[in-house]
Amino acid sequence: MNVSSLSQKEYKSTLRDLQIQLVKLQNHIIQNNLRLLVIFEGRDSAGKDGIIKRITEHLSPRDTRVVALGKPSDREANSWYFQRYVSHLPSAQEMVLMNRSWYNRAGVERVMGFCTEAEYQHFMQMVIQFERMLIESGIHIVKYYLDISKQEQIARLEDRRTNPLKQWKISPIDEVAIAKWNEYSEARNEMLNRSHSYTTPWHVVSADDKKQARINVIRHLLSEIDYQNNLNKHNDVDENVVFQFTPQNLHNGKISN
Repeated sequence: MNVSSLSQKEYKSTLRDLQIQLVKLQNHIIQNNLRLLVIFEGRDSAGKDGIIKRITEHLSPRDTRVVALGKPSDREANSWYFQRYVSHLPSAQEMVLMNRSWYNRAGVERVMGFCTEAEYQHFMQMVIQFERMLIESGIHIVKYYLDISKQEQIARLEDRRTNPLKQWKISPIDEVAIAKWNEYSEARNEMLNRSHSYTTPWHVVSADDKKQARINVIRHLLSEIDYQNNLNKHNDVDENVVFQFTPQNLHNGKISN
């Protein structure tokens, strides 16, 4: 597995400083009745759980929610696709972090055949309009796609199988993640191309180095909202780790093929 360029001491010190800033950000959200939605997508084992844990670790649980939905019920499967997600959107003073989101339709569901081509195409035609509607209602949306190399995914999935503390993460989807690597790459590329917009852009995270990914996602998130005493304003995000998606990224080596 990838070895971080940060020492454990540097990582812990930097993370603590950033978590203090996250508390300030949350206070700003509460005081100004803001609504923040942070979406995390990425391949299996890309590190979504780890980043979300570090963001929420010291935040108020009353004003912070992590949403990680399971398989839809029969009723949900026969309802408007976005409907099951609407009830989980942030209310005033809340920060909601989605560990996978409506973009399941563009990734896992498409690759695994859990939706029809017509359902997929309808989703892709509607998703930007749906997100624009949320933005216009006052919800601030930040979207991250965590990208890892094939070699790193193989190592992490093997660690899940052998580490007794991580075996709860194993799912039937894991079993075909590597076999369907190319299919997931194609689905990811089309999702990023078709759902990236000026109002709700995708931010890609090079996540082979877990520590760097966590640090830079938090830095980036802090830069998304202008809050009082933001000490992170001039602390540049490493653009080799977190960068806004462009179609060129699919061909210039910045995103794993």
